[in-house]
Amino acid sequence: MNLVIRKAHKSDAPELHRLMVQLISKPLQLEEVEKRLDFIATSPIEELYVCTGEKSEDLAEGHERLLGALGFRVRENIEDYTRYGEISVLVTDKESRRLGVGRQLVEYAEELAAARDCIGTWLVSGIEREEAHTFYKKLGYEITGYRFVKAGGKS
Repeated sequence: MNLVIRKAHKSDAPELHRLMVQLISKPLQLEEVEKRLDFIATSPIEELYVCTGEKSEDLAEGHERLLGALGFRVRENIEDYTRYGEISVLVTDKESRRLGVGRQLVEYAEELAAARDCIGTWLVSGIEREEAHTFYKKLGYEITGYRFVKAGGKS
């Protein structure tokens, strides 16, 4: 499948909303997605890409159905003076899985990282997402540690 990968636009909010609900498996308001797009637009480090590859009759003319989305940022490591490309979000439409969409988005992230002098690419995946872990391992990613989170503070 030949995909078009481009930066996300505000007009992508309804389709991004559909994808994010699939990713997080809980209710999410369209307004929250719109706020996140505004945040990304003003962030010096956050980037959001979407991919398309087909049109859908159920959307207004001129709008494309999104097959997936990729959040990306560069993480600088002060402990060893390196940088990695971080895949901060990766979601493939449930009807487009196993068609190469996720693989092409990961490859795109790796290209972004290489173009920005990163020594590699990394991501965080939820513990319960075993199918995703299998996918990442097939792409050459390894489990290297744990992420510890303490809720609280400003939200």
